[in-house]
Amino acid sequence: MSTASIIVAIASFSLGTLLALLTIPVLVWLERRIAGLIQDRLGPNRTNIFGFRLGGLVQSFADVVKLLLKEEYYPSHIKNGRWLFMFAPIITFVAALLAFMAIPFADSIVINGEVLRVSPLPIDFGLFWYMAVSAMGVLGVIFGGWLSHNKYSLLGAARAGSMVISYELPLGLSILSLVITYDSIDFNAMVSYQSGTFFSFFPSWGILMQPLASIILIITLFAETNRNPFTVAEGESELVAGFMTEYTAMKFAMYFMGEYIAMNTASAVIITMIFGGYNLPYLSTTELLESFSIFSSTLMISIPLIAFIFVKWMRKNNRVRSTIKNDGGRAFETKVLTAVTVIMVILIESILFYLTYLSHDALFQNIAVTLFQIMIFVIKLMMFNIFFIIIRWTLPRFRYDQIQYIGWYYLIPLALLNLFITAIVVVGVS
Repeated sequence: MSTASIIVAIASFSLGTLLALLTIPVLVWLERRIAGLIQDRLGPNRTNIFGFRLGGLVQSFADVVKLLLKEEYYPSHIKNGRWLFMFAPIITFVAALLAFMAIPFADSIVINGEVLRVSPLPIDFGLFWYMAVSAMGVLGVIFGGWLSHNKYSLLGAARAGSMVISYELPLGLSILSLVITYDSIDFNAMVSYQSGTFFSFFPSWGILMQPLASIILIITLFAETNRNPFTVAEGESELVAGFMTEYTAMKFAMYFMGEYIAMNTASAVIITMIFGGYNLPYLSTTELLESFSIFSSTLMISIPLIAFIFVKWMRKNNRVRSTIKNDGGRAFETKVLTAVTVIMVILIESILFYLTYLSHDALFQNIAVTLFQIMIFVIKLMMFNIFFIIIRWTLPRFRYDQIQYIGWYYLIPLALLNLFITAIVVVGVS
């Protein structure tokens, strides 16, 4: 292996781990803040470290400390298989984490004639990896509920297992329609396909080329990640906490974190397969490199505007009532974060100016485009995570019989019909 390939591999793996693990506290914060917005309240915004609240994000790190320090409870009635009872949350957590590693964050980068993938697992069968590994996550739920020797836990595990089986069928059929359309099981090839157009105008995004398959994909991934309105496995009003009833402290946290990583992975799969992945419409990697000066000049104009809007928003939201003498350090936090933002903008602007007007090094331009694509991927990822959260706090939970009815009587027939039509159009009409 060359030095460049080792560096790219380490950087991609580190980025994948950070995107999977560091997004957990961010997603927990988003969940609470968006829930507060929908319910006309503020959400967490008091916990701080030396006066820094970061809009309430510090509360998520406080929760981590709380779960680490909480007492571990081991039910005395669990005699056989206690080791598997303790290992079950790890199965769910690791399965969601490994499934995320096959997602490409940017197009392959060319260094000294060597094509290197920007993905933690640089494989060309990423779709198969995702489907195989993510399906193992339900084993942790089933083992946890079964080995708890608790009626509520057992019912929650049975519900989870039957729901996953029911919804993996339409999920696989919808994915198969997309595979026929893209003629590939490689996530990177799917994103490259979506950088083109059809009918000479519309971007070749899966959501436009395969609208029915895309809708089925989104619905089934909501069910696979156990998010509302499909949270029957842990219905608090019926099953206390379902399969998690007997879990405490970090064992409970592993299930909790596994759910958020699974949501993050589902969002990554959705944007990769049907929303263009790391690309913007009409802008492929080749076009960005060929018109790098236009691209970088646009960024040099856009970044200061975005930073200005962010600072104005931060100053407005960090303001307290004039009747309160002590603002709890909010003014100091605002000044520091404003200074950090300005420094970052100056640094980015300097780099872009150098690459555009002073140097035309192809390698550095390639790296700049790769970083831009990673930024686009992260923005799309967070936008779809927000969509997951909004759905949770706006739709009521389905009954268990309704979930099975939707899966077997609607989604599977529609997925089969869409697959049949896709095969006729792609193979017959080309």
